[in-house]
Amino acid sequence: MMVPSVDLCGGNAVQLVGGKELAVDAGDPVPIAERFGLVGEVAVIDLDAAMGTGSNREVVLDLVRRVPCRVGGGIRDAKTAIELLDAGARRVILGTAATPDVLQELPLERVIAALDARDGEVVDKGWTRATGRRVEDRIAELREHVGGFLVTFVEQEGGLGGWSEAQLERIAQLVELAGPTRLTVAGGVKTPTDVAAVDRLGADAQVGMALYTDAFDLAEGFCAPLTSDRTDGLWPTIVTDPGGRALGLVYSDLESVRASIERRRGVYFSRSRGGLWAKGETSGNVQELLGISVDCDRDALRFTVRQRGAFCHTGTATCFGESRGLASLDATLAERVQSPPAGSYTARLLDDPSLLRAKLLEEAGELIDADSAEDAAHEAADVAYFALVAARARGATLESLERELDCRSLRVTRRPGNAKVNIGSDA
Repeated sequence: MMVPSVDLCGGNAVQLVGGKELAVDAGDPVPIAERFGLVGEVAVIDLDAAMGTGSNREVVLDLVRRVPCRVGGGIRDAKTAIELLDAGARRVILGTAATPDVLQELPLERVIAALDARDGEVVDKGWTRATGRRVEDRIAELREHVGGFLVTFVEQEGGLGGWSEAQLERIAQLVELAGPTRLTVAGGVKTPTDVAAVDRLGADAQVGMALYTDAFDLAEGFCAPLTSDRTDGLWPTIVTDPGGRALGLVYSDLESVRASIERRRGVYFSRSRGGLWAKGETSGNVQELLGISVDCDRDALRFTVRQRGAFCHTGTATCFGESRGLASLDATLAERVQSPPAGSYTARLLDDPSLLRAKLLEEAGELIDADSAEDAAHEAADVAYFALVAARARGATLESLERELDCRSLRVTRRPGNAKVNIGSDA
């Protein structure tokens, strides 16, 4: 697949030719990264830090909180890598610091070793110093210690030269040498065909200059590896809420994916109308697009959306009926908070914070005292109800709770988790 790149220099998103000549200064990286992040991980590279001429650390920290990022440039020790992972980076990219001693301190699956090469020889110091080592040597040395490789062909970087058959053969050899360790290649991608060709070899293509100069757009690059076994060429598309719960099945093509990215809305191909269909245009039940992902076989899509109102034309939350479980409870509580019905228990809790506090503590204690799976499930359901009421009363949602859990799962550094004193007191 395609990995869009945001290279940082002086706080701006830039593109260099051959790692030296400034070709594009795209300005504020935030809107660029947020757009790129709709289709997956964004490679955020701090060029100033890599070259030892400065740092864009605050910009990087801001970006990792906004979009899924793999972060590289100037990471020279495990401490810095862990700080970035704790801050929300999905993965870190290490160059000269990718040594067994440093890597053993990091979670293998979240580390990418950067192998910047000029004519096959690894270079460092911002691509300015030859190391005398071959890319193949470094892959063989590190493949048991990292979860991925980023091989940048520096002589092609920013040149929009495309991939020749000889270069694709070399990439295929590197993929084979890397084995199960995923390979990403960068440098010279010119067309969506380049992205598709690399994907067929089992690697990802990191793309910068082509996107910034409109050689092709984000939708074309993302959709390039997709296939379809349908006669109409459409891609079945599962629409889910932010928690991954299925809302329904629709269909997409390149134009609908492009429209979705441009509008940041759920836009699909309507088989009955024979054209684009923007969900909610007439009903008002619009979708805010949060992300698009592709399945392992490259023949189906998933749209993650924030749905306003019902998804189904029948008026239900999903095309499979009403939502269930915590999603259903959260939706009900959202209505209760907005317009509390007279006499409801939720309304009583919202009006009496001391009662809500007492019940939450009471049910948590009963959960701890439960002595069977059935009792534990019953008491945990009570805790979930009162916890969500408390969260909703303060403006939090099930989505924000799940997002917080996902963020915590990315942290490498763990808190000790000791009990706080005086818990449950009014002091």
